[in-house]
Amino acid sequence: MEKKPNRLFLGATPIVFLLLITLFYSQLFASNSLPFNKWMQQLANWKISSNRFNKAIQYQESFKPILRRLVKAEDQSKIETNGFACDSDFYSIVCVASEPSLRIDTRRLTVQVLLNNSTTLQDKTATIQPYAWQRSNKVLNNTTPVQIIHRSIARLPACEYIHAVPAIIFSSSGFRGNLFHEFNEVIIPLFITSRHFQSNVQFILSDYNPSFVSRYAQILSHLSRYEVMNPGTNESVHCFPAGAVIGLKFHNYLSINTSCNINPGGYSILNFTRFLRESYNLEEIHVDTRRPKLLFISRVNSRIFLNEKEMVNTMEELGFSVLIARPDQMSNLTKFTKLVSLCSVMVGAHGAGLTNELFLPVGAAVVQVVPLGLEWASAFYFGEPARVMGLHYLEYKIQPEESSLIDIYGRDDPVIVDPQSIYAKSYEAGRAVYITGQNLNIDIHRFRKTLVEARQLIERDSLAS
Repeated sequence: MEKKPNRLFLGATPIVFLLLITLFYSQLFASNSLPFNKWMQQLANWKISSNRFNKAIQYQESFKPILRRLVKAEDQSKIETNGFACDSDFYSIVCVASEPSLRIDTRRLTVQVLLNNSTTLQDKTATIQPYAWQRSNKVLNNTTPVQIIHRSIARLPACEYIHAVPAIIFSSSGFRGNLFHEFNEVIIPLFITSRHFQSNVQFILSDYNPSFVSRYAQILSHLSRYEVMNPGTNESVHCFPAGAVIGLKFHNYLSINTSCNINPGGYSILNFTRFLRESYNLEEIHVDTRRPKLLFISRVNSRIFLNEKEMVNTMEELGFSVLIARPDQMSNLTKFTKLVSLCSVMVGAHGAGLTNELFLPVGAAVVQVVPLGLEWASAFYFGEPARVMGLHYLEYKIQPEESSLIDIYGRDDPVIVDPQSIYAKSYEAGRAVYITGQNLNIDIHRFRKTLVEARQLIERDSLAS
């Protein structure tokens, strides 16, 4: 009978020992003691978590060279010595951490890394807004900042989840719902920043927007094999021994700079358009010259074609099979990309709808109708990128008489004869006049010549091949 208490004590000893280990572990890696229920949770999962952490550490070295490519050569040594570096250029800021003690707390959207001098007690903090386009204060003011904290190991929080791949934190807080801005400032920068990880990366989307994630689900799932994390509902501490990237690299409008100094994967915009075809399962289509399909982008709010019916009639007279695309049709990318990929010519006024040139087959033609006061934006947003994508690019620049503005201001007003003087007042002043306040009445005879030229270009390519 006297041995029973001893047996009970001996049986309880391993449990007590494990509890003591758990308590020690929590005190070592957290600044505050954990509640009892979290002790028990850690006790239950301690062995699994330890194994996962060790496995993640093993992968860390393989990701280091990939992470280093995201910063300039002069900053790569910082990755080696400090496990952290930021790359800043005219458009974007990207910070890279490769320190194995890295934690991301999604409750506060903080990235916590180990201080190089672990005896220092004072935290060092920095803040970055993880939106690719850093030139717009309006967008950045609406972007949730990520705080980067360098602290001693004793002040790092305990891991609740451990990941064997790096994280990329980015925001989609910009001009949501605008196809141009979403591709220009989120999707293409995300491709530049993440593609060389070969899908072995965890996306954390600050300012999480379900409609954005749903709209670009096929692209996101081809860039990462993991579900996009919403920090607003996750609220946990995640350990990423393999590293993390905060922010996205931006090169230029709908463009990828192939310079090895700023391009981690060496990709081009043609690599990106091929990637889109893979993501949306689009067939490689050769441009049709017998009765080529022409995609006509129809607008309903501004830069409306006031004589749209006459324009369509002219297109059909020239032998084009015309597909009229209205905004509601373009909202479903999965369906609409298949339609675009079958077209040989696309026609539209300067605007977000022309972003669909990304899905045209190589050798197709883009005809951009350039409204008054929008010459620069037309050339650099869509014209130059189209040429690099292997497309023929034509501009139809309207005359003052083709703009509705002439009826409002008169032929000799600065709005008509000197658009730059309007933009000089402020960008918003120019936008109100030329972007949102202008409609178009196209000179059909002159426009017909541009359509004939577009058809000749695609036919010439067909003969050459």
